[in-house]
Amino acid sequence: MTQHTPQTATPRPEPDLAGVRNFRDVGGLPAVDGRRLHHGRLYRSGHLAHATKDDASFLASLGLHTIFDFRNATDIALEGPDVDLPGVRNVNMPLSDPAAGADFWATVRDGDLAALRSALGDGKGTARMVAAYRALIRERTAEHGRLLRLLAEEESVPVLLHCAAGKDRAGTSIAVILLALGVDREAIEADYLLSNDAHRRYRIKRGADADPIAVPEVMELLSPLFEARTEYLAAAFATIDELWGSTDHYLTEGLGLTARHRERLHALLLEDGEG
Repeated sequence: MTQHTPQTATPRPEPDLAGVRNFRDVGGLPAVDGRRLHHGRLYRSGHLAHATKDDASFLASLGLHTIFDFRNATDIALEGPDVDLPGVRNVNMPLSDPAAGADFWATVRDGDLAALRSALGDGKGTARMVAAYRALIRERTAEHGRLLRLLAEEESVPVLLHCAAGKDRAGTSIAVILLALGVDREAIEADYLLSNDAHRRYRIKRGADADPIAVPEVMELLSPLFEARTEYLAAAFATIDELWGSTDHYLTEGLGLTARHRERLHALLLEDGEG
């Protein structure tokens, strides 16, 4: 493992990556005591399996210490493993796919309109996503607790978090980190919704014989799966409040985060002064 030195707070221009979607530096968000997240320490993106040579060169220039990949075996079989970045630790931490199930994904990729209507129509797609976000909070406390402890105890920064699209599993995991840093929910939501920008959106793939995504009804039926929606993240936050009563209780009782862990996270990821 090479030695990595955290970067300064100076933001870098957002890159135009050819094979990696939804990449961004989370730096600059306001946190506790008027402090902000350091630029160059916490990144998020979609998967790195299709990274080009130039993409890989850019990623290598970030001085990353650790990459957390939240994809499961099915995801990796579909898209491929991440590009190899020398000297970077890769941690595969599978989380629930909001659209889990081989049969379901077969319908998304290849199903005709009747199949899509059955699986996603009448609000089923949205309901599936809301339930999935609740499950990511309720059922993945062990993984999210481990993520925070690895960041705090092993000082795994600069760090990149990703899943397939960089929106759901990575989005909730980024939200958990930001909550531990004292970022308010409105700022977390604003970062989350950036995944809807046209150049960040996951490219939906449909089979050669399926109705194309350009068909309006197909797009309407699939859109709940591939959009970042306020109601999804709100469902995650509501689950925290319903099960633990507050963010602090969620972090301490649900994730096992100690005061020392939070101090280390603040030291690693927040700027020293105001602004």
